Amino acid sequence: MVGFRRLWRILKHTGTAVMLVNFLWIFFVAAIALWFIEPGIPTVGDSLWYLFVASMTIGFGDFAAATLIGRIITVLISILAVILTAMITGVVVNYYSEYLKVRQSETISMFLEKLEDLPELSHEELVALSNRVRRFNDERPVEHP
Repeated sequence: MVGFRRLWRILKHTGTAVMLVNFLWIFFVAAIALWFIEPGIPTVGDSLWYLFVASMTIGFGDFAAATLIGRIITVLISILAVILTAMITGVVVNYYSEYLKVRQSETISMFLEKLEDLPELSHEELVALSNRVRRFNDERPVEHP
């Protein structure tokens, strides 16, 4: 549950949540429209299922759009879903990359502040600083030239 809250905060912060909510509105309106338009889709639930399968590009084949308008709606929902999925993935990856850069920068700043006061540090503080530097070095990704 914490993961979903964190994801929602990221999406809200970046403005992607608005796009997600708009997609869901379009999705439900399209499902209702398909239910009215398509003779082969008997219920709204079946229409929702059909659009979900189409939007996730699964394609079980339970139902199929027979009318031109139904096919156009299916194609548009599928394209919007692919774009939204790619966008959410990119936003989350970029957000965490930036978070890790800031965290690393703060850690380096803390080390530099301690190094400025190196002559005044006690033996215990020097050992603690040395251990932090080792942990930081172990956690850093290896850069290849």
